[in-house]
Amino acid sequence: MTATTVQDGAVAPRVSDAFRWGQLAIGVVCMVMIANYQYGWTFFVPDIQKKFGWDRASIQIAFTLFVLFETWLVPIEGWFVDRFGPRIVIFFGGVLCGIGWWMTSRAETLGGIDGYYAAMIVCGIGAGAVYGTCIGSALRWFPDKRGLAAGITAAGFGAGSALTVVPIQNMIAASGFQNTFLYFGLGQGVIICVLAFFLLTPKPGQVPETSGVSNVIQSRRNFAPSEIIGPTNYWVFAGLAALVVGLAMWQTGNLFWFPLVLGAMIFAIGGYIVITQGQPIFTLLYFMFVIVGAGGLIVTGNLAPIAADLKVATVPVTMIMTMPALTFAASLDRILNGLTRPFFGWVSDKIGRENTMFIAFGLEGIGIFLLYLFGANPVAFVLLSGFVFFAWGEIYSLFPSTCTDTFGSKYAATNAGMLYTAKGTAALLVPYSNSIQQATHSWDLVFILAAGANILAAVLALFVLKSWRAKVIAANNV
Repeated sequence: MTATTVQDGAVAPRVSDAFRWGQLAIGVVCMVMIANYQYGWTFFVPDIQKKFGWDRASIQIAFTLFVLFETWLVPIEGWFVDRFGPRIVIFFGGVLCGIGWWMTSRAETLGGIDGYYAAMIVCGIGAGAVYGTCIGSALRWFPDKRGLAAGITAAGFGAGSALTVVPIQNMIAASGFQNTFLYFGLGQGVIICVLAFFLLTPKPGQVPETSGVSNVIQSRRNFAPSEIIGPTNYWVFAGLAALVVGLAMWQTGNLFWFPLVLGAMIFAIGGYIVITQGQPIFTLLYFMFVIVGAGGLIVTGNLAPIAADLKVATVPVTMIMTMPALTFAASLDRILNGLTRPFFGWVSDKIGRENTMFIAFGLEGIGIFLLYLFGANPVAFVLLSGFVFFAWGEIYSLFPSTCTDTFGSKYAATNAGMLYTAKGTAALLVPYSNSIQQATHSWDLVFILAAGANILAAVLALFVLKSWRAKVIAANNV
């Protein structure tokens, strides 16, 4: 063991790599346990619709609410992690995850305190507490391999549900979707609570300070959250304004349009606050995260309905093994969605974040466009959906590592959590994808819009973000 001196003069013994990888492994298992809350939802939607007769767009609002509360509260949960450590936050998240799916197993309404919307809000808060804490832990333990570590941790969330695709479908068929909600939810929650007691936060000097890779530029300054997005009081007023608008639209029966209005308020009011009171480059990172994240979330939340509408869901597909196209695609998608996170994270550690974004986002745009052209073929549906997930999932390693490279690691959990709320903003668009499909009787326009958004993000990464971030970091390091 060696000792390292850090900027504030504190000296601590360097921990072994085995210890660091052990901490990472615990985080990965926790992420696996929350994966089904997002990626398993699509299998429950057809049975919920069949039992209660609700339209699909209304049901998918529950998914949107899950993503919103999974993401938008992460900065608050990150604040607790930065000050009190990861254990209590992870334990709290595990409890809520178990309670949330217990609630869905008993729900018989969409709204109301005992309905699906409320249940998925509880799930979202719990999953967000786990997700934000584990990503923040990886960013801190591995400043020398930040992209890879964040990618491996995020892979637990992306691929964690791969092994449960068939068991969940079988249990839904045999015991009903409500029993499946109950037993999977309680089991996952208990495991998270147990693992919470083994997570630690690195002390100053226990880990390397920077990556030492020339292509990965890192700030030596640690930005507090308020320096990035502006003073808290501005956001309190903005939040109150959003609440007033939401209540007004609820009372007038226009709640369907509130997600779109809220998204506009986020970019108009929130963007103005960040540009004038914080770090303007954060708005570019946020915008790119939203437009790339939206396409992937639309496919994630609608994979089963898309397969059904394309009439390929139950068609047998043989590639090494034979399975229905939807089951095959769901299993392959989750595996590739997990593998892409450490892969592109590792690539970004070698060639730089923005260069990797350009490659990955460009591939995503191409993949979605090809899915639009050839998705009605069962074999093409399986392969292309897998390609889409492989090119999409890397956002959960590239954006957190880029954020921490830019704004420092001291407040990594909170700062990465603030950027992660972009996933929630992207989720605001999911219900409208169903509305477009219902209006046009096709997913074509949805696919085209999503493909174009990814190409735009690829161009922004290489030709705008790269030079802007270099200037920001150079100025701060001076």
